Amino acid sequence: MQRIKNTILLVCAVLLAALSLVQAADKTAGFTLPAYQKTTLENNLTLYLMEQHEVPLIYVVFVTPSGAVKDGEKYGLASLTGDGLLFGTNNYSKKEIENQLEFLGVRYGVSTSAEDTRFEISFLKKDFDKVMPIFKEIVRFPTFDEQEFEKRKVRLLSELEQAKEHPRRVIGAYFNKFLFGEHPYGNPTDGTLSSVGQIVVTDLRSFYQQNYRPSSSAIAAAGDFSSDEIKNQLVQLFGDWQGDEQPVGSAAQGQARFDRSRVLLVNKEAATETQFLIGSFGIERKNPDYVAVRLINTVLGGRFTSWLNDELRVNRGLTYGAYSSFNARKQTGTFYISSFTKTETTVEAIDVALEVLARLHDSGVSEDVLSSAKNYMKGQFPPDYETSGDLADFMCDMFIYDFNESYINDFEKNVDSVTAESARQIIDKYFPRDNMQLVLIGKASAIKEGVSKYGELTEKEIDADGF
Repeated sequence: MQRIKNTILLVCAVLLAALSLVQAADKTAGFTLPAYQKTTLENNLTLYLMEQHEVPLIYVVFVTPSGAVKDGEKYGLASLTGDGLLFGTNNYSKKEIENQLEFLGVRYGVSTSAEDTRFEISFLKKDFDKVMPIFKEIVRFPTFDEQEFEKRKVRLLSELEQAKEHPRRVIGAYFNKFLFGEHPYGNPTDGTLSSVGQIVVTDLRSFYQQNYRPSSSAIAAAGDFSSDEIKNQLVQLFGDWQGDEQPVGSAAQGQARFDRSRVLLVNKEAATETQFLIGSFGIERKNPDYVAVRLINTVLGGRFTSWLNDELRVNRGLTYGAYSSFNARKQTGTFYISSFTKTETTVEAIDVALEVLARLHDSGVSEDVLSSAKNYMKGQFPPDYETSGDLADFMCDMFIYDFNESYINDFEKNVDSVTAESARQIIDKYFPRDNMQLVLIGKASAIKEGVSKYGELTEKEIDADGF
């Protein structure tokens, strides 16, 4: 009964927090980031503390720049190490962690991306003294229990095998590998069958020791607390955590353009549809033109009424959806157009997508079209940061991607400042047009001849290991 009560209270608190922050945003002329404190402990662990007193709820996130880019040749190692934080600690078994946090109605989880690994937890204010010692143990003293590791490894291998039955789940990994090659940004976050199969539990322990350092990590907290009080509590929990300075890895630099068009055709012989991505390198997250790029992309493929979706879905009936996206990372990123179509209409759909991109370059964007996109973006923006959890994650993003609160505070101004003339400059600078890179998953025997016109062709079998 107690755990049910705590869970209900936590859910209500989340809903109230979202409502309160949305109402607060509506009362202001422009949406701005709430005040926060940033401090660095003597061991160089960075703290971000943001008070939000609307409901008695606290979000805490630990983030370390130990994502898939640190895998080396053992693809999937960073992700498995992140999962392994919950396999047990010096003082808690995996079952004890689950039982105690579930009893308190705590929501928690670990996620790993290309750039980082995060452990997030949210709980009621009254349970701080019960929850945070467990949080500390998970972050600082994981034991990576071998039995739990082996069970997770078996499940992951099964997940990797099943993923290739669904092209939409894996085409991003093929695209990143095709663009970045042996560069760490090409590393598949979840690994491959062969790489995961070779990982042993001692690899997780070594990866943790080498990469989880206070000097390169941060803790972001947002919620109902006093910043001074929670800072003192975090100092007690993490102030004595020691670790050598983490070596700086090689910077991930992307080219501005490829010197030729290429096509990767991944054969799935039983497929009746073709999933495709068309794109090239993108931008880094802290790029000063990031907001302007997002605005133009909203017109091209960033919303349901975008040019791509209108042309491929509404006007031509070639697909159920089409969109474009900039996936910005710390040093570079990707741009791609994504859609799927029937096998027999593959070439037509790709031609239409490329025609729409060419129209963006040739015609630019009118002031009327820009005005519509601006209203859409400004309306969609505040809900992205409506909970304390969203805000804690945003502070982690600032830490990992090296940008600041001006992204939120100046968002509306930066959106409004884009004109038809400056939009054309943004298009020419950041939206690729020539030497495009295409990745397709479909029935090769039916589409190979048609798609070979797009560039230098490479073929793979989807059943082959890796990407």
